[in-house]
Amino acid sequence: MNYRNIPRATSLKISEISFGCMSLEPDQKLADRLLQKAVDFGVNYFDTADLYQAGKNEEMVGQALKERRGEIILATKVGNQLNPDGKTWRWNPSKPYILNAVEESLKRLQTDHIDLYQLHGGTIDDPIDEVVEAFEILKDQGKIRAYGISSIRPNVIREFIQRSDIMSVMLQYSLLDRRPEEKLLSQLNGEGIGVMVRGVLSKGLWSKNILTNYLNYSRENIDLLKDKLNISSTEERSIIQTVLKWVLKNKSVTTAVVGARNEAQLDEILRTAEVPDLSDEEYQNLSNALSPNRYESHR
Repeated sequence: MNYRNIPRATSLKISEISFGCMSLEPDQKLADRLLQKAVDFGVNYFDTADLYQAGKNEEMVGQALKERRGEIILATKVGNQLNPDGKTWRWNPSKPYILNAVEESLKRLQTDHIDLYQLHGGTIDDPIDEVVEAFEILKDQGKIRAYGISSIRPNVIREFIQRSDIMSVMLQYSLLDRRPEEKLLSQLNGEGIGVMVRGVLSKGLWSKNILTNYLNYSRENIDLLKDKLNISSTEERSIIQTVLKWVLKNKSVTTAVVGARNEAQLDEILRTAEVPDLSDEEYQNLSNALSPNRYESHR
């Protein structure tokens, strides 16, 4: 496994392939096998959220990894408060809520600190200074080591860059969603902020062999890209692995956060670390297959 540093947190070396725990089925024994296997392979970054499965996801992750806590970087998220029905939620980025919610996450994760605590969304109308104040308090208390934001809104991300000491941004980036290339990736790189990429597999588009519209790309667009992917992929490197390698070729990216529902999926994802990298020519051919899309809102 290869590892990448975040300039704002040089003590943290993060595996370039990491585990997005939202994909876990509600099966503790299966979660144990998958997460332990990932650690054994060298994955050290695990991402969950208090919202996933109404807190059950954090519980599964905490149980599965409690004996390996010293080997991993544990990330979770806050901001979506469950309603009393336990099924719906509302957005709550207030300081009191964040300070209370972290206590519940710590219990579910069976740990005394969270390595990366992320605001799970955000709008330009949020009390950003209040959010930052809450995170800084938690850092001073030792309950979190660093904080960041998970967002696809450039205007919100820019506000946090200017008004906080965020360590990272989790955003959506893939061959079919290249919106962050429009200044955002270079800005984050220039500020020394880590980029945790989700959506690399475009909601399972490649793994499920589905050809449909995605964002502003038509089925014909996707067919064209898939033809190029078939050319770039070989017996040594599957389409899934090629898609991952394309994202990781961008050095602004710290890690590709990918989920796996079973051991076969996990094996293919983990073996990406062992297959050949894309050549510059292969990378450009895939990059040139479609015109990069742009953010249409929240600019």
